[in-house]
Amino acid sequence: MINGDVSFWWHQAGRPAPREALDGDLDCDVCIVGGGLSGLWTAYALAGLDPTLDVVVLEAEFAGFGASGRNGGWLSAELSGSKQRYAATHGREGVTALVSAMEQSVDDVLEVCRSEGIDADVVKNGVLYVARSPAQLVRMREGLADDLAWGIGADHQAELTPEQVGERVRVEGVLGGVFSPHCARVQPAKLVAGVAEAAERRGVRILERTRVTRIEPGVVTTSRGRVRAPRVLRCLEGYTASLPGQRRSWLPMNSAMIVTERLSDAAWDDIGWSGAELLGDSANAYCYAQRTADGRIALGGRGIPYRFGSRTDVDGQTQDWTVSSLTDILHGMFPATRSSRIDHAWCGVLGVPRDWCASVGFDPSTGLGWAGGYVGSGLTTTHLAGRTLADLALARDTDLTHLPWVDRRVRRWEPEPLRWLGVRAMYGLYREADRREGRGLARPSRLARLGDRLTGR
Repeated sequence: MINGDVSFWWHQAGRPAPREALDGDLDCDVCIVGGGLSGLWTAYALAGLDPTLDVVVLEAEFAGFGASGRNGGWLSAELSGSKQRYAATHGREGVTALVSAMEQSVDDVLEVCRSEGIDADVVKNGVLYVARSPAQLVRMREGLADDLAWGIGADHQAELTPEQVGERVRVEGVLGGVFSPHCARVQPAKLVAGVAEAAERRGVRILERTRVTRIEPGVVTTSRGRVRAPRVLRCLEGYTASLPGQRRSWLPMNSAMIVTERLSDAAWDDIGWSGAELLGDSANAYCYAQRTADGRIALGGRGIPYRFGSRTDVDGQTQDWTVSSLTDILHGMFPATRSSRIDHAWCGVLGVPRDWCASVGFDPSTGLGWAGGYVGSGLTTTHLAGRTLADLALARDTDLTHLPWVDRRVRRWEPEPLRWLGVRAMYGLYREADRREGRGLARPSRLARLGDRLTGR
């Protein structure tokens, strides 16, 4: 089994040839810090809106090295954060507008893939959430009822019986499910590589192996020189804490994945997963999965959720116990995989703001902007955020610039060791809640609600 090497997705797709690095100082119109999907979609949008702009993207490793090339491949319309918190500033209409924009963004990404010739194994077959205990079933129904009360999913999102779930995929012990069509499977590394190439065709310059050490109004300092630009956009997501002054802005939360070898026809006949639906469960420490284009199951969940001092992984390597935990989940859901080899394991970080809600912002007085804090729902959100940030940077008054996540300001995370203790306690409570629920608890465990209150989730 390979552990790390960034991700299985890059191992499968092949890393792109290294791009040139910054060589001394330069001037440009817009400097974007971070070569993940947030930065690349922003650059792509800016170059499309104004082809005369000189847009430079700075990346410490290679484009797509971070979460953009490591995630679960869910191109979903799931909202990043709390509906109630967005509504507190923009009302119910603001929430429904953001959800509608997310749903449209799923199709917009598909259209970019088609128009730009990006072959990323994309299939839009929707997403299926399953419940495997009475408590999970209650929590799943509560979530569905809450969405419907907000007018979200009323025309398409529906509860499924165990038999209806089994018609799509046979999950061991399933008690029910919820299906939404607003999700597509994607091979993340192929997508981010394609978006990078599309941005370059529009004239964007991507400079790799160039680590940013400081961001100030009008200037970005790197390990290889300085970049001067009137507009500087921070798109570092889970790596934001690496910059001076940003250690407590967004917490880098870890998520890990495993992928099986190609499963046999007999295993697939037993599992019955013939489509490309994305699959998640309703546990507190939830999992997410996809059937890959080449006939594997890729499954992810939280490993060690947070490393002390906002540290991040080394080249995607994860812990042995995390691999074992995810493998147990895989075997529990799909007993037919118990004889199948795990080919690859890896992890990555996602950005978590203190209020667990994503944000996009730009300050015209300083020329500084940002996008991120997607809390694990970033594959689609990056596209919408990039378009929004481009509009803000160009002072365009559009529907996107009035969405409720624009210019959100939240308090910073607590200093260490408080934030390490808080996040560790939260996931400890979640895991204990899942253990109790798995033993037959008829309602969601109060321990999970305590975990939510502990960290303000």
